[in-house]
Amino acid sequence: MAAGPDGTIVRRIIHVDMDAFFASVEQRDDPALRGKPVAVGGSSLRGVVAAASYEARRFGVRSAMPSVRAARLCPELIFVKSRFEVYKEVSRQIRAIFLDYTPLVEPLSLDEAYLDVTDHLQGRTATAIAREIRARIVEATRLTASAGVSYNKFLAKLASDQRKPDGLFVIPPEAGPGYVHSLPVSRFHGVGPATAAKMEGLGLRTGADLRAHDEAWLTRHFGKAGGHYWRISRGIDHRQVRPDRIRKSVGAENTFAADIHLLSAAAEALGPLASKVWRHCAANNVRGRSVTLKAKYSDFQIITRATTLPRWVESEAELLSLARAHLPQILPDPRGVRLLGVTLSHLEGAQGEEDHRQLGLDI
Repeated sequence: MAAGPDGTIVRRIIHVDMDAFFASVEQRDDPALRGKPVAVGGSSLRGVVAAASYEARRFGVRSAMPSVRAARLCPELIFVKSRFEVYKEVSRQIRAIFLDYTPLVEPLSLDEAYLDVTDHLQGRTATAIAREIRARIVEATRLTASAGVSYNKFLAKLASDQRKPDGLFVIPPEAGPGYVHSLPVSRFHGVGPATAAKMEGLGLRTGADLRAHDEAWLTRHFGKAGGHYWRISRGIDHRQVRPDRIRKSVGAENTFAADIHLLSAAAEALGPLASKVWRHCAANNVRGRSVTLKAKYSDFQIITRATTLPRWVESEAELLSLARAHLPQILPDPRGVRLLGVTLSHLEGAQGEEDHRQLGLDI
């Protein structure tokens, strides 16, 4: 078996990403929506876009965008309420297809996953398997997927973005370091807007700029992530595809029809959120030690406050009490709060497994 740029055994990793998944499901099920700009989410003044069709994306509409702004960008935008049970069922169909090829499937969300097919090629190439998986997804769901194939997770995910929608792209071992060399750092998975801005301020605009610095320099500026940036700028990523990927939190949040200004109203609003988190944990025999309160102000600034206990949170009432204890750090504020969220983390399940879910109330 060939070796990668760092001398290790070459893995065959596929990243599959469904194309505009939620919106595509809605267009599939309602012929009147096909070929039109569609946003999944609420159309109210407080609504947020959960997903946008490619027709809507041409106008600049993106997920997590306020619905009011999306409607301004695209006056013909059609808003559709989300149907998460339908999306979950389609996701289960897709997952079953993946498992026909390898047990090493690491879901990232309902619509994307990594597959390690290194030891499950059965005389085929990883590219041929990716092509076959995409064809089977179309046959089973009438939806398209894009796929990237490479020797590690970082590059496979980059590859799946290269020819979206309905595309397939391969980055072989000999091309990996060169592919990253000219890539803007904003395209690196895991580099968000804040980190990209910091990198820009340090003159780091491409993979080549990152590669020009040693690991110590990058660690000095970016902490533990510096070592990761040093490796991926060279096309190196040792992360394994983990079907039992550790998940770390369960959360619920809600965007309100009107901004909350009073502590009493905020305290009342946290009740249903804590209840939903606790019900999920109880149903899945999961417990946690850390409670986080999240708030988004009317200007979209987000702050979080957390408490971590030396023991497990014992009840829904305690979960709610710990979340409410942080409210005086958030309100009163002249901006008002448009969103509140409660998260339980540092989780452990019945068999020591950890979990992570975001339980929305208002999408």
